[in-house]
Amino acid sequence: MLDRDLAKAYGVETKALNQAVKRNIKRFEGEDYMFQLTKEECLRSQIVTLNEAQGKHLKYMPYAFTMLGTAMLSSVLRSETAIQTNRKIMRAFVAYRHLAELPIAATYLELRKEIEAVRSEMNDILADQNDINESTRAQLDAISTALAELQVKNPEEDKPRRPIGFIQPDNDKN
Repeated sequence: MLDRDLAKAYGVETKALNQAVKRNIKRFEGEDYMFQLTKEECLRSQIVTLNEAQGKHLKYMPYAFTMLGTAMLSSVLRSETAIQTNRKIMRAFVAYRHLAELPIAATYLELRKEIEAVRSEMNDILADQNDINESTRAQLDAISTALAELQVKNPEEDKPRRPIGFIQPDNDKN
C-alpha cells in the first residue's frame, strides 16, 4: 500500500506518517517492510489515479509498504486508529502463538505417553518370553535326565530275546 493510502486508513496526514517512518527508520530497514517508488513507477501508477497536473510535480516519491511495514506503522503512529490496529495485531499474534503451541504440546505429550505404553508392553512381552524360554529349558533338561536314567536302568536289554514267530530256533543243536 502507498503511504498516502495508509495515512488515510490510520487517520493521519501523509507528511506525519512519513515523519514517523523517518524517526523510526531502523524499524523499517529492508525491503520486506517498505520501499520508495521510482519516478517512473510513480508516474505509471498515478496516470490511472491522478489528474495529469497532480502527478508531474511530486517533490518526494511515495513509499510503498508491505504487510510487515503496515503492521510496523501501527506501532509508530500516534493516532487512535493506529493504536487500536496495533493492539489488534498484538492480540492476533498472541492468539496465533497459543493456537500454534497448544496442539503441538498436547500432541507431543500424547505421543510420549503412547511411546511409554508401547515400551512397557514390549518389556512385558520380552519378560514373558524369557520366562517361557527358561521354563522350556528346564523341561528339556528334565526330559533329558529322565531319558538318561531310563537307559541306565535297563540291564535286561543285554539278555538275548526270544525270536518272534511260529518256528523257534533250536538252541540245543550247538
